[in-house]
Amino acid sequence: MKDYLIRGTALNGKVRAFAVNTTNLVGELSRRHGTYPTATAAFGRTLSAAAMMGAMLKGEEHLTIQVKGNGPIGQIVVDANAKGEVRGYVDNPEVHLPSNALGKLDVAGAVGTEGFIHIIKDLGLREPYRGSIPIVSGELAEDFTYYFAKSEQTPSVVSLGVLVETDGSVIAAGGFIIQLLPGVTDEEIDGIERQLGSLPPITSLLNQGHTLEEILNRVIEPVQIMDQNDLVFKCKCSRERVEQTLISLGRAEIEGIIEEDGKAEVVCHFCNEAYEFNGEELAEILKKASS
Repeated sequence: MKDYLIRGTALNGKVRAFAVNTTNLVGELSRRHGTYPTATAAFGRTLSAAAMMGAMLKGEEHLTIQVKGNGPIGQIVVDANAKGEVRGYVDNPEVHLPSNALGKLDVAGAVGTEGFIHIIKDLGLREPYRGSIPIVSGELAEDFTYYFAKSEQTPSVVSLGVLVETDGSVIAAGGFIIQLLPGVTDEEIDGIERQLGSLPPITSLLNQGHTLEEILNRVIEPVQIMDQNDLVFKCKCSRERVEQTLISLGRAEIEGIIEEDGKAEVVCHFCNEAYEFNGEELAEILKKASS
């Protein structure tokens, strides 16, 4: 099944809902970056949140999420846009910790319980929008819930999950965001909370074959689905972009690379693709840097 995202409304427009299945995306990025299970879970939860937040944008708008906690995984970075294109990386992919007290992957232990989450949105204006919130739990779903409440003043429920096999492969990954808009009553909120309290983890539901539509309708029924989009991994890197980066190093730096190594290898942070340049290619790049 393809990864996809749905967006809908409920209670006559008083509730907005997003849901994603990111199983293939998380699996691909896990393979590209060689993430260990706990790192995969933290990375995948951030990726799912980014995909849904990207769907809140329009046109060519895009965003970057930076999770900077004090845990061993270091920084988690994910880019997403309104077209459903996602990419990302973690500083330290080889992080795997003992299970937490609930017997689950210790995402908070990997991320850390102190630090900040930064949301940078390029909305086509002169300066990007920047929002930051302190990490409140490190489990990430709670942290993004806090972000929506504090930075966007939108009461929200965020659910994120990644189910990882013992061999490190991704069984299921996804999430949903339920946002309460003006006009929702206390009684309606109580009803949503009761449904959420009895809902199994989203990864269990996805692994059982439930669709995103079915999952949202278990939280609040009926949900009117407004649109559905495929989610895909897409990196902006290319050999031409890397060549321009090398040119920007300047003549002296390029000469040093030629003298010391005779070649260069540049690896993209986001997709882990390696671009190699031999001596002749570096000589041509040197000419361009000198002109």
